[in-house]
Amino acid sequence: MSNDQAAKIATADALTLLLHNQHAICAAIEEVTKWLAENGVGGVAANAVVAMEALDSNAQAITDAIMRLRQS
Repeated sequence: MSNDQAAKIATADALTLLLHNQHAICAAIEEVTKWLAENGVGGVAANAVVAMEALDSNAQAITDAIMRLRQS
């Protein structure tokens, strides 16, 4: 295996771990958002939803980058 291929694999592996972390953070924010909404803090919950949308959008871009690395 060439050094370039090994570097691509290592990068894809690292991005995959970061993506898993991002999913976990999003799940945690979702739980907090649910609690906030149920306890009358709707404005804060709405801000948390915006943050989750950003995480989701970025997760897709990270997934696409991982797929490009793994296919090259």
